[in-house]
Order: sequence, then structure tokens, then C-alpha cells
Amino acid sequence: MKPSTSTPPPALRFAPFDLLATLVAVVDPGGRVVFANSALEDALGISRRNIEGSDFPQSFSEPGLLHSALQRAVQNASGALRYEAQLQRTMDDPLPVHVVVAPGDREGEVVVEMLPQEQLARQEREERLLDQARANKELIRNLAHEIKNPLGGLRGAAQLLEMELEGRDHLKEYTQVIIREADRLQTLVDRLLAPHRRPHVVGDVNIHEVCERVRALIEAEFPRGLKVARDYDASLPEFRGDREQLIQAVLNIAHNACQALTERIAAGDAQLILLTRIARQVTFGKQRYRLALELHVIDNGPGVPQAIKDRIFNPLVSGREGGSGLGLTLAQTFVQQHHGLIECDSVPGRTDFKILIPLP
Repeated sequence: MKPSTSTPPPALRFAPFDLLATLVAVVDPGGRVVFANSALEDALGISRRNIEGSDFPQSFSEPGLLHSALQRAVQNASGALRYEAQLQRTMDDPLPVHVVVAPGDREGEVVVEMLPQEQLARQEREERLLDQARANKELIRNLAHEIKNPLGGLRGAAQLLEMELEGRDHLKEYTQVIIREADRLQTLVDRLLAPHRRPHVVGDVNIHEVCERVRALIEAEFPRGLKVARDYDASLPEFRGDREQLIQAVLNIAHNACQALTERIAAGDAQLILLTRIARQVTFGKQRYRLALELHVIDNGPGVPQAIKDRIFNPLVSGREGGSGLGLTLAQTFVQQHHGLIECDSVPGRTDFKILIPLP
């Protein structure tokens, strides 16, 4: 029997496009849609069945731009064409997109990929954040090791000096200052190195057990003036992760929030909310996930100071007098080790730290 030479249907041939976060349409040279991926369905609010077969240039505010790009793509099969456009939506405002038009694998097919400008800006922001985190990690490790070695010698020298000062207690006060400050710096260095020393212990994690542990610790530290509210999505599944790292990440965020709530705690109207949800078809870190965990830590404090809003995840950046500026840096590191990220949306009266972690 001869093997079948029939062409697979478009839905099968172009199935990998459904895994992309970008909006994708495969069209013929005239602009008729052969295939639309699920991200395009979501963006237009129209079923794939209704998109396929339609005149795709009419989906844009300036149809002529796509018609021209399609003709050029067919004539020049080696390159991709790019331009900015407005994608029309029946139930919403036009969506600004960056359009890439390129020849398909088969003659007579052109791939039109659209990246929403908001998504493009977010991806660039996330990419900067990841690059910054990698650079910070390397800087912290190098700096901590450079500090640690002379620090031990400094403390040891102070102790030896103190032993020679028998009967001169007024001078021992100075050696004690050196020893205490060396110990304080040693503690800071240990905190800087902590996430890079401890092995990543993976097991089944129930995020609500993590939240309840954090809630218990926060309520024990702030027994009056603070209300900790919970709004959990019970349908969230367990996932593989490091439970202790996640507890520490959420606790660092919650603790930062409580320190920002000092005045409201004193007034008795401080509130902290732990909220969990399932996010569907979400994109972060240049990847689209079918499901992701959303964990929000929300407070009714004064908000993140404008001067440091873009730098709050950098090491040693703090909006609080005497703060170490390490809590959010370590939280971001722990979450990134779970292939997730932390975002912050803050205005006076409401600060929302959102943790996103992919789910199986």
C-alpha cells in the first residue's frame, strides 16, 4: 500500500502556533485567513471558525498596509516585513500591535504575527528585570566574598587587641564597636549569600499552606492594629517547588508591607490581604502558560515612594530608614528560581505585589 500523500488540515499543520503568546494568522497572498491561533481568537473576541476564511486586512484600521506587505512578502521570500498598526476589535478599542509579515513554509502562504505594544513593553520590562537579576546575583556574590575575607581578619585583630588591653576598659569600648560592626556586616553578607548557598529543595507545594504560615507569623509579630484578610481560590492545584523558599519570599513581601503600614497599625486600621487566583493563558518571561498561580499581597499603606518605584527589587534599595534593602531582592530571586516573577502596582492607599508562578 502506498503511503498517503494527502495534506494535513491547517489546524494540524499549524498547531504549534497555538503555543505562542503572540497573535498569529496564516493567510494567502490575497489576505484570506487560512489559520488563526488561539491568542488571536482571544484578542479579537471572535471564534477561530469565524476568523478563518475572512479578509484579514479588513481587521486593521489601515487595510492597505497589510495588502502591500503581503505582496512584498510573496515577491521577496527571504525577508520579514515589520510595521506598526491598529488591530480592530468588535467588542473593544483598537489594539496597537507590532506586525511582522513573513513568507510561510509553503508557496502561497504568508505568516502574519502580531505583538501587542503593551505586551511588547511588558516583555522588554521583564527582560530587563531578568538581566538585572542575573547581574545583581553575580555582583552580590562577588561583593559578598570580597567583603567576607577581610572582615574575618578585622574581627580577629580587634579580639587580639582587646586581650592586650587588660585594665584599660575605656579602650575596650572601641574594640567592642569594631567587633559589633564586623558581626553586623557578617550577618549582612550571610543574608546576601543565603539564596546561593542553600540547595533548591523541591517537593509538592500547597500555596495556601504557604500563605497560612506567613499569616501566622505576621499576626504573631503585629497582634494589634492589623487585620490580615484571606481570599483564596480553593481550586488551585499543588505544584512542584521549594516550600521554604516560597514562605520566605511571601513573608519578605508581607513584612515589608507591614513596615510601611506603621502609621495605620498605630491608628488601628491597617489591612493586609492575601489573595490567590488561577491565571489562564498568561504570558510572562517571553513564554505563554496555559495556567499560572497568581498570589497577591495587598496593603492599604502609603505606597512605594516614587523615587525608588523602578528600583525596589535592586539590592540595598529601601524606602525605610534603617532598612537593609534585601527583602524584595531575595523574594524576587526565590520566585525566579520557580520560573516566575514578582510585579508591583502601587498608588497611595493600595500597594499590590503580584507573584506569578507557572502551574502544571
